[in-house]
Amino acid sequence: MPTTAASSAVVPYVIQRVGEEAAPDNLIIRRSAPGRSRLHYCDEDPRDRDPRGVLYARVGWNPLGADGMPTGEPLWKFMHPHRQMATMQTLRCQVCTQPARTKIGLIFLAGPRDEDPTRMEILTNQPPVCARHVRTVAALCPHMEKQPMVFLAQSAPMYGVSGVLYGRLARGGLHVVARPDVAVPYGNPDLATFLASQMVRRLSSFRVLDLGELLKKLGTAA
Repeated sequence: MPTTAASSAVVPYVIQRVGEEAAPDNLIIRRSAPGRSRLHYCDEDPRDRDPRGVLYARVGWNPLGADGMPTGEPLWKFMHPHRQMATMQTLRCQVCTQPARTKIGLIFLAGPRDEDPTRMEILTNQPPVCARHVRTVAALCPHMEKQPMVFLAQSAPMYGVSGVLYGRLARGGLHVVARPDVAVPYGNPDLATFLASQMVRRLSSFRVLDLGELLKKLGTAA
């Protein structure tokens, strides 16, 4: 949830911080089976992959503060790849990391012009928000203009990832061969040599609300 509200005391958990720099590029492609190749880090750790085996971009981790949140000035335009993946995977609030499901469903927010609300399915890279932090996200994120489009979902199945596709150069080096502008679904063979930066979920059973309608429903359900 990119924002420019640098003076805010609240910084969502998913936001990358100054000092959390991209790790050195030590990627390689290894043959995993006849006719098949897979992208790896030279010093790969199991934590470098998501539960479905997709490799994730490495970014540093700042120490945690007394509140258990990452320290450092926020880089509001960026979400930390692994923190985004962790909250999206477990459906936890992108601000506080507590379980995001409310009594009325899962809350996903988007800018008022980010999505077509008439579509039957919505793909989102924005982790959900708990009831406590709906107003926080609406206020922090400028493109939401304090009037976000609210998707109240009863389910949000995993869809895929966004990132870049790697390939080999003629002399054995690697280069980025594609930067898809849409998420690549799990099961796509391209994911074998894909470096992910964000996890994406699919909303197919949802209601579209405005912020006032959502807050009223949350108040009634409390």
